[in-house]
Amino acid sequence: MRRWDGLVERYVQLCETRGLQESTVAKRESELERFGAWLKRRRPKVGLEEIDSELVVRYIGSRAAFRSRSTVCGIVSDLRGMGEFLVEEGIWCSSPLRWMRGPKLDPRQCLPKRIGASAMRSIWTAAQERHQEYTRYQAVCILAILYGTGLRRGELERLDVGDWDRDAGIVKIDGRKTGQERHIPIEAGAWRCIEAYLPHRHNMLEKTRRLDEPALLVNRFGERLTGLAISGLVGRLAKSAGVQGVTLHQFRHSCASDLLEGGASLPEVQKVLGHAAIESTVRYIAITDPARVRAMAEHPINEFLAAQVRRQAS
Repeated sequence: MRRWDGLVERYVQLCETRGLQESTVAKRESELERFGAWLKRRRPKVGLEEIDSELVVRYIGSRAAFRSRSTVCGIVSDLRGMGEFLVEEGIWCSSPLRWMRGPKLDPRQCLPKRIGASAMRSIWTAAQERHQEYTRYQAVCILAILYGTGLRRGELERLDVGDWDRDAGIVKIDGRKTGQERHIPIEAGAWRCIEAYLPHRHNMLEKTRRLDEPALLVNRFGERLTGLAISGLVGRLAKSAGVQGVTLHQFRHSCASDLLEGGASLPEVQKVLGHAAIESTVRYIAITDPARVRAMAEHPINEFLAAQVRRQAS
């Protein structure tokens, strides 16, 4: 199956040229290498042209044990992309994976996890107490953008300083993931955090002689801050704050949940997050629903318990 290894390498290079995230490309490569190793162990040996849907299903079954349905869907997706590549290369007449679907996902079984108010305050305090001046201002800027706009990690990594319109208070988000560019207004507090960081960014670029670097977030070498570095920073802030289990993506969940709790409508939150379908936004109703809170406030038990308290007090 040396031929498979060569094809995987070419497919990975194609994914990179299409601008996919480095972590996504690495995940695909790892899964395809695993599939190739699995094929090499088959007896009798299987040629590339002999791979059919039955063989693919057997492999997916071997990978599905004790794994979540979302993980299995990811495996199917990775293999499907390679299948289409093999068709384009003329190796397969048609892909056995083209109509194959992973397990049906119920969004209610994987509710988004928000960051609690006290935990959020602790993380912000940890950012404001960082000793190194540049990282302090940058950390606060990152938290302001993450919580204020609900950006995905890749979207934040790809932000250029030219995407920030300070006069209009709007940040422009590319449409690489969704296929549609969007513009998000920035609240006054987050606006100040971004503006406070920019002079320090300029000084860092001047120090490293990289004034032509377009990235909004840069490291101490004057280079674009990677998504992994941003995730690492958020993780260190959470650890310093004594908050367990916080991920960068939870700031997106917190942004959406708190917007809904503050009275924003589902379509408005959908536009902020850049969801292609409102079904992706609806799941936040499961963890925060102002209408449901108002309805429960009208529950007769409230009046009943208040009467009980008054009776006991008298």
